[in-house]
Amino acid sequence: MLKVALSLIVVITVALFVFIKMHSAQDIPLEQLKPRWASSASSFINIDGLTLHVRDEGPKSDTTPIVLVHGTGASLHTWDGWVTGLKGERRIIRFDLPGFGLTGPEPQNDYTIEKYTDYLVKLLNHLDIEHAIVAGNSLGGYIGWATAVRYPEKVSQLVLIDASGYPYNAESVPIAFKLSQNKFAKFFLKDFIPKFIVRSSVENVYGDPSLVSDELVNRYYELALREGNRAAISERFVQTQPGKLRHELNTLSVPTLLIWGGKDKLIPLEMGKQFERDIPNSTLVVFDDLGHVPHEEDPEATLAATLAFIDKH
Repeated sequence: MLKVALSLIVVITVALFVFIKMHSAQDIPLEQLKPRWASSASSFINIDGLTLHVRDEGPKSDTTPIVLVHGTGASLHTWDGWVTGLKGERRIIRFDLPGFGLTGPEPQNDYTIEKYTDYLVKLLNHLDIEHAIVAGNSLGGYIGWATAVRYPEKVSQLVLIDASGYPYNAESVPIAFKLSQNKFAKFFLKDFIPKFIVRSSVENVYGDPSLVSDELVNRYYELALREGNRAAISERFVQTQPGKLRHELNTLSVPTLLIWGGKDKLIPLEMGKQFERDIPNSTLVVFDDLGHVPHEEDPEATLAATLAFIDKH
């Protein structure tokens, strides 16, 4: 019986080792990813030793551009649908946050919310933009409202889409996020990144998982492999803790639109209602059938609500 048990343990261990190896991948250098994920609209701007991947599109005569800030694990591509509908009329600026997309890791390994807001403001200053409308999803929403708190002169309006910033209890967390925060996984599974986990994680943040295409999964997968990004996301979870600056939300004076997916299983709708209570001059719009990334899942409907709000104010 002991021999059988030991044999079984060996077989399971070997099978597990083979499975992990089969679904592991090495980091991809930036230059290999650029041909696929940069475009003619892309520029790479050096700020404090970090090279930000930026796209500045639409008429430069627009003196109050819309700045789009993505969330954890995403990239500037998450806003493609919005940019398609906007760039003929408005100047749109979007960029890959430090630790994500083609931008890659922050040189000092600093992923605090203050550092993220500093990068946003320094980018605006680099582009000679006095103030902007800032729209952000999830972590990007946190960065948006924290920027308005710390640099109120730079933000004329806010659009917070399923924004983070409060401590919350998730109904369901994408498995990729769980692995990034698990100490055992970070040490023993640092190269482990099967596509089925990426797919599951993206489906988790959609209200309708059937909308998640192979192309979408490939984008999230390949940009996660950008050299340094996997280590950076682990640090992001450690350093960008929700709750910081939340007691200053009531100091905000800019018109604020809150967009929330009714099927958001990561940051529940109750958090959107809390933002509405805490931010003066805020309006909450709920899309019942959408998830945590409503701007990506249904760009047309969410953009229409956003433009109506911007025009009103």
